[in-house]
Amino acid sequence: MDSFVKELQDEIYEETRKAYGDEAFRRWQNPLYMEKMEDPDAYASVRGSCGDRMEMFLRFENEVVKDASFLTDGCGSSTVCGSFAAEMALGRPVEEVFDVTGEAIIERLGGLPEEDEHCAFLAAETLQEAVNDYMLRTAKNETGQPQS
Repeated sequence: MDSFVKELQDEIYEETRKAYGDEAFRRWQNPLYMEKMEDPDAYASVRGSCGDRMEMFLRFENEVVKDASFLTDGCGSSTVCGSFAAEMALGRPVEEVFDVTGEAIIERLGGLPEEDEHCAFLAAETLQEAVNDYMLRTAKNETGQPQS
């Protein structure tokens, strides 16, 4: 029975590697930046049309993303895309984080199966909502009033 399970697992891994590529496969097995951040400077939670939810946490230093992390209750593709979105945000000035789009994540991954591309857009949207949260918090702190 153990050998059957091992063969089945190896087959699944090989199919996944072929569909997603080596880098995405490695990230799927070992997602980076997947953790809740305590006291972030920015936060967003978005539920995608597929039902997956993603959360993004950002910390800034001198208007540059110093730390980024995410959580998701979604599939492996959501995990991979959230991991790459967080990584792609690191070291970017606030305004450049908006360059991390769904298309940019898909390109960074070297492509995704078409049925999973929405995961890249969910990750990008969540990241951009976190940046919007940061900008609103910053504006409120500067004026003492919430911005409308």
